[in-house]
Amino acid sequence: MDVMPLLLLVAGSAAVAAAGRRVPVPVPLLLVAVGLVVGYVPGVPDYTLDPHVVLPLLLPPLLYTAASDSSYLDLRAQTRPVALLSVGYVLFATFVVGCAAYLIVPGLPLTAALVLGAVVAPPDAVAATAVARRVGLPSRITTILQGESLVNDATAITAFKVALAAAVGEGATWAGGIGEFLIAAVGGVGVGLVLMVPLHWLRTHLREALLQNTLSLLIPFVAYAVAEQVHASGVLAVVVVALYLGHRAWEVDFATRLQEEAVWKMVAFVLESAVFALIGLQLPVVLKGLGEYEGVEAAWYALALFLVVAVARFVWVYPATFLPRLSARVRAREGDLSWKGPFVIGWAGMRGVVSLAIAFSIPLTVHGGEPFPERNLILFLTFTTVIGTLVVQGVSLPPLIRLLKFPAHDVQAETLAEANAQAQASRAAEQRLDDLLTDERNALPGPLADRLRMVLERRRNAVWERLGQVNPVTGETVDDTYRRLSREMISAERDVFVRLRDGRYIDDEMLRTLLRRLDLEEAAAYRETT
Repeated sequence: MDVMPLLLLVAGSAAVAAAGRRVPVPVPLLLVAVGLVVGYVPGVPDYTLDPHVVLPLLLPPLLYTAASDSSYLDLRAQTRPVALLSVGYVLFATFVVGCAAYLIVPGLPLTAALVLGAVVAPPDAVAATAVARRVGLPSRITTILQGESLVNDATAITAFKVALAAAVGEGATWAGGIGEFLIAAVGGVGVGLVLMVPLHWLRTHLREALLQNTLSLLIPFVAYAVAEQVHASGVLAVVVVALYLGHRAWEVDFATRLQEEAVWKMVAFVLESAVFALIGLQLPVVLKGLGEYEGVEAAWYALALFLVVAVARFVWVYPATFLPRLSARVRAREGDLSWKGPFVIGWAGMRGVVSLAIAFSIPLTVHGGEPFPERNLILFLTFTTVIGTLVVQGVSLPPLIRLLKFPAHDVQAETLAEANAQAQASRAAEQRLDDLLTDERNALPGPLADRLRMVLERRRNAVWERLGQVNPVTGETVDDTYRRLSREMISAERDVFVRLRDGRYIDDEMLRTLLRRLDLEEAAAYRETT
């Protein structure tokens, strides 16, 4: 097996993503654009998306990290809009886009058109999360988009299976399709519910952070594989497990949380970078198979389908948002709602790698050995729809949000809430310390007890200091100055340790021990002021 193309993909996409953090263009779009160009560089191998790799190996960790970073409580509060988008909209888009493709493309059978509709129906979890993080959407809109993108893949994959069965001649009915969807959905949620408690128990009872993080890396693959083995939705199983574990992450020890955060940030960075680069690299592969369609004709089909996809989302989003508000109960619970939020949700339906992976899983032939009708055209239209939504909607979304002038986050109110929470926690910690020191088994010399109180006091005051104290000379806040001075002191200590090692006064093992202690001190100083 030649691993060089894989190494080039990972290294190249990571380098582009790192460079993209310094330019105003969203990183996902930059990766796609570079992939489009690199795909035609002589000597670059063909990177064909393999659905047997993308769906079971790339999708689970991406879903897991997105779901574990989401808020279970926020998602539960937005159950209705999330369900309407992740289930209702996907089925609606499957039907509308399928019928439109049937009318637009001469000779395309309705069953094959519905396959195309199911393929391009779901907005992508990776794209939605990446863009939402970059543009700073209001929290409610971000929660809805993230919740939709976590669940809608399960709906789309089930709809695709039903449409594909009809297209290849295996037969499919509406009743059978609804039954398959219910089995997949209920089964996926059931597998997640069954796995989440024992996995959490195992996670909290492993004694070493290294073992706990190894388990964390395996969890999404285990949940996905078990669910798919019983013909349930692996997507929903991963999401349920990740939401539960993320909600109870506080029960894991601090070393595991610190390591896990770093590990999953690295995994998400590498996979997201590679996924967006892969999207761009598909252009030569897709065009090679386009065959008999002329450039102008294929471009017309692509433009028409993109417009249908974009318009259909608005057609669903506005009624789904405002019709439930005819109920006085819903209005009282959710308050006033402007047209701006639904507009952004409607415009933020970027498609991504899942659509391409599903499209590439379309078989070459139907029953009887006949070629699958217009398979290459379906791949092409899927690709152009993904690129169109990423480029047109992804590029225009940040200026659109600025133009709509959503209320900015009230930083002072958030800091005040944080300070109040810290004050309550500090009082509880101080009371606990006083109770412990009354026991002679916990006797400490006075200076050490005072040091514990001093650290607690510094942690409590750091948040209040962020409410407005600024150094008139440097423009730094108090916590900025504290962090800078702390790092300067630690840097001076580090230089001495290295000089002592170089002079053979201490060995490398002792140097690593001392440097780790300084690293923890520096991390503590940073966290106390952020």
